[in-house]
Amino acid sequence: MKVVVTGASGLLGRQVVLEAERRGHTVIGTALSRAQPPKLVRLDLTDATAVERFLASERPQAIIHCAAEKRPDVAEKNQSATEQLNAVVPGRLAKIAGDLGAFFVYVSTDYVFDGTKPPYEVGDSPNPLNFYGRTKLAGERAVLEANPEAAVLRVPVLYGPAEHAAESAVNVLVDVVQKGAAAQMDAWQARFPTCTVDVARVLVDLSEISVGAVGEGVAGIFHFSASERMTKYDMCRVFARLLGLEGHLQSLVPVTEKPDSEQVAASRPDNTQLSTEALEEIGVSVACVSFEKWWSDYLSSK
Repeated sequence: MKVVVTGASGLLGRQVVLEAERRGHTVIGTALSRAQPPKLVRLDLTDATAVERFLASERPQAIIHCAAEKRPDVAEKNQSATEQLNAVVPGRLAKIAGDLGAFFVYVSTDYVFDGTKPPYEVGDSPNPLNFYGRTKLAGERAVLEANPEAAVLRVPVLYGPAEHAAESAVNVLVDVVQKGAAAQMDAWQARFPTCTVDVARVLVDLSEISVGAVGEGVAGIFHFSASERMTKYDMCRVFARLLGLEGHLQSLVPVTEKPDSEQVAASRPDNTQLSTEALEEIGVSVACVSFEKWWSDYLSSK
């Protein structure tokens, strides 16, 4: 099939491109600030005319929409641009996909939930605590209103092969451990770090099922997540052990209580564990690589 991947220069988008190409599909990746023609097409997704012209020309069979402002603190400070990218653009893309007869899948977040009643099923009521979560929820609703045959895949915090550590809130912790400088480290928020390689596999699976479907494909909301529960401090402990830098943990002060909202730019939920039951029901594998195994292999290869 012919697939367009937005945000193809990013942490997740790069893996989606690699996975789709590995399976023999024709892939056109788009990006903006990090676009490198001819490998990636430079496309401003907020330019409605340019986007419509591009998709009408390419006529993909599937669009995997990875592009987003995914940093909650940045979203809080730059609300207008975040709302455009996270809430307005997805609905517009979904509408164009529907008009072209292409499958559309939108990558969303566990932050649409408030973290008070995990694990969350796809039908549970969202209640985002921060602006980032609200824009992603608005994007979900815009997508499904514009194109009821589209899919939404909610995922938690991601890690994976990175061009620079700051691409991921997980990868950046490796730098923290290596530096050994004094720092406070979150030891209260339950996270379920999930590898982009696994997420890419699921996104391409959903696309293949829908493009190859006789009759109805997949549509609606799905959840994908690893099952290992960890705080950021737990992740640092893994990295310290793998790097032989256990002594550096003495520089980290575990913060075991949730900070007051006045102390942070964007409030975080306590535990937004996602149930993967909806994916399992349609036959999509929800297997995930072991966090420590993946990082052991990745760090030893660098």
